[in-house]
Amino acid sequence: MFFKMWRIIPNPALVVLTIVLVLLLIQCDASAAELSEEERTIGLSRAHFPKSFVFGTATSAYQVEGMAHKDGRGPSIWDVFANTPGIIANNGSADVTVDQYHHYKEDIDIMKKLNFDAYRFSISWSRIFPEGTGKVNWKGVAYYNRLINYMLKRGITPYANLYHYDLPEALEKKKDFADYADFCFKTFGDRVKNWMTFNEPRVVAALGYDNGLHAPGRCSKAYGNCRIGNSATEPYIAAHNMILSHAAAVHRYRKKYQKKQRGKIGILLDFVWYEPLTRSKADNYAAQRARDFHVGWFIHPIVYGEYPRSMQGIVGKRLPKFTKEQVKMVKGSIDFVGINQYTTFYVANSHKPKPKVLGYQRDWNVDFVYEKNGVPIGPRANSYWLYQVPWGLYKCLTYIKEHYGNPTVILSENGMDDPGNVTLARGLHDTTRIKFYESYLTQLKKAVDEGANVVGYFAWSLLDNFEWRLGYTSRFGIVYVDFHTLKRYPKMSAYWFQKLLKRN
Repeated sequence: MFFKMWRIIPNPALVVLTIVLVLLLIQCDASAAELSEEERTIGLSRAHFPKSFVFGTATSAYQVEGMAHKDGRGPSIWDVFANTPGIIANNGSADVTVDQYHHYKEDIDIMKKLNFDAYRFSISWSRIFPEGTGKVNWKGVAYYNRLINYMLKRGITPYANLYHYDLPEALEKKKDFADYADFCFKTFGDRVKNWMTFNEPRVVAALGYDNGLHAPGRCSKAYGNCRIGNSATEPYIAAHNMILSHAAAVHRYRKKYQKKQRGKIGILLDFVWYEPLTRSKADNYAAQRARDFHVGWFIHPIVYGEYPRSMQGIVGKRLPKFTKEQVKMVKGSIDFVGINQYTTFYVANSHKPKPKVLGYQRDWNVDFVYEKNGVPIGPRANSYWLYQVPWGLYKCLTYIKEHYGNPTVILSENGMDDPGNVTLARGLHDTTRIKFYESYLTQLKKAVDEGANVVGYFAWSLLDNFEWRLGYTSRFGIVYVDFHTLKRYPKMSAYWFQKLLKRN
C-alpha cells in the first residue's frame, strides 16, 4: 500500500518539505504565544496611537544651555549649590554643559530629522530676571525668542516649562513666581501654546529640604551633612508654597492671556509606581501611603482641594492648610498634568521604631525593596534608582485615570541612562535603550487603549547632558554628545524613533 501511495505522489521530496514547513509553522505559533508583550512590539509605530498624539523630546535649561554666567544671566540656587566641592561627581559644572545656547539650531534640526513633533524645554528664570524680579535681561529674552522662532520655523511645537529646579538665588527667601510667569506669558505666549509651571515640585521639596541632596541643600542635621534646615517641616512648607505659586500663575494666565492666546497650562509631577511587596493588608496600605506622599501630595490638592487624608493624619499640624480662598484658586488649576515616569519599586510596611527626628521620607513609614524572592524588580540602568519596569508605567497612568477623574495627561519624561564614560562606539549602539522605549511605549499604548486620556509622550532626553549631582557620569540622551568637542551623534535609539515616528 505504501508503494502505491508513493507512486500517486509525483514529487516525494516536496511532501517532506511540506511536512517540515507545517511543523515549523506550528512551532512558530507556539513560540509566539510564549513571547512576552514587550517582545511583540517590532511593529510599533505612530499609527498605533491616536492621530493627534504628540511625540517629543525634553531637556531643561540648566542641564543643556550653558552660558551660566554670561549674557546677563544671574546665579540660581543650583549654581551656588554645585560650586560646593564634592557635591557634583568629579566636580563637574553646568557652566557650559552641551551649550544649547549656541547649538539650538543644530539640536532642533536633529529633532526634525528624527520626526519629532515637539520640544519640551525650560526657561531659566535667572536668565530673564537676574535678580528674580525687577530688571529684565533682554539678552536672555532674545535667546528664548530665537529658540521659539526657530522651532516654529522647523515645524516643532514648543512646550515651555517655567521652572526646572533653578530658582534665582536672590529669591531663596522671596517668591515672585506669578510675576515671572506673567512676563513669560506676555512675551512668548503669542507663539507658545503649552505651558508648564513646575517640573517635579516633589523632588524640589524632598531633595532640597528633607535630605539636602539637591539645592538649596537644607535638612535636619541628623539626616546628613546639612548645616541648616528642618526636615520635619520645611519640605511641607516648600511644597505648599509651590502649589500656591502654581495656582497663582495659572490664575494669572487664565484671567489675562488664555482666551486671547488659546493656550493650555499644567504642572509636571514625578511618579514612581509603588507595588506592595506581599498581598498583606499592611503592605497594601504601605503602597497606598507611598503613592499619597509621592504624587498625591500635589495632584490631590489640585483635583480635590486638600492633601490626601493619609498625609493629614500622619503629618498633622506640620502640614500647612489651605484657606477657603486658596482652595478655590488651587482646585482645578490644570488644563493637563504631566507625568514623569521612569521606574517602579516594591514597598513593605516598615516595622522600625518611630524615629526621634521626623522628616518627610520617614513619615511614609515604608521600606523600599528592589527584589522579591531573589529576583530584581527589573534590569537596572546606570542610575542606582532606575529599574526598568514597563508595567509600572501602565499602573501609574491607570491610577491617575481612576483616582483623579481621568485628566488630560502628557507623559512628560521617560528614559534611561548609560554610564558617562561609555565610548562613542558603545554609546551609539544603545540597544538596551531601544528595548526600554519599546517596552514602555507598549504599556503606554495599552493604557491609552483602555481609556487613559494621554495625549503626548516626551522622551528624556534629547541630549546627553549635565545630570545634576551625577554631573557627566550619566548619559540619558538619544543623541550622544562628546563633552569635550560638543559634537552631536544620534544613537541607534534616535534612529529607532525616526522610524517609529515616520508618517505614512
